[in-house]
Amino acid sequence: MDQIRIKAQPRAEHGTGAVRRLRRSGMIPGSVMKMKKGGTELIKLPEHDFLMAIRGRTGKQLLVTLDMDGRDVSVLLREMQNDVLKGTPIHVDFSEVSLSEKVRVTIPVRLVGEAVGVKIGGGVLEQVLRTVDIDCLPTDIPEKFDIDVSSLGLDQTMFVRDMKLDDKFTVVTRGELALAVVKAPDDVPAASAATAAAAAEPAAPKVIKKGKEEEAAADDKDAKKEEKK
Repeated sequence: MDQIRIKAQPRAEHGTGAVRRLRRSGMIPGSVMKMKKGGTELIKLPEHDFLMAIRGRTGKQLLVTLDMDGRDVSVLLREMQNDVLKGTPIHVDFSEVSLSEKVRVTIPVRLVGEAVGVKIGGGVLEQVLRTVDIDCLPTDIPEKFDIDVSSLGLDQTMFVRDMKLDDKFTVVTRGELALAVVKAPDDVPAASAATAAAAAEPAAPKVIKKGKEEEAAADDKDAKKEEKK
């Protein structure tokens, strides 16, 4: 995965009024959970630079290098809060990582190929799990896993243990869990059949949206993190 690089600065601004002024100036408030020292560092970063850097990225966790006044800090983007009306980010949370140590992340799964049980048997493909948890190095985090279901026959199930992944990935999700199944037409409720096509789409990155009335809650979150430093 290509690494994202964004300039960031430590910030002293906290509290509802101060953080709102920060946003109006084109900056996004954020925080970094420190790896070695513990605690949380409050930061700010240019909204335009951040949006350009993550544009087109679909992964749930993104590896980012924060340029903190010439000091590089490797972090994972863990959570982004958006304004529910404008869709613009109002807060981002990062956690510091070591590039030489594995991390646990959740990766979307996309089913690819036409299952033989659908093509020949007339069945309906249903995706049971849309994400799996894995351990890997931060530099190896994929945006998604494309899993081929072409060989899946009628009334057959693909389990997590059947995923063929590179050795650099250690699957944490239990192997006996069903990933996808091809059901006979008589076994599929009408509502499921109408939405079966959506099964091949990957899970969207988890983005928590916040409206104006909820911005204060995000600001309170900043203040609490500042108190814990």
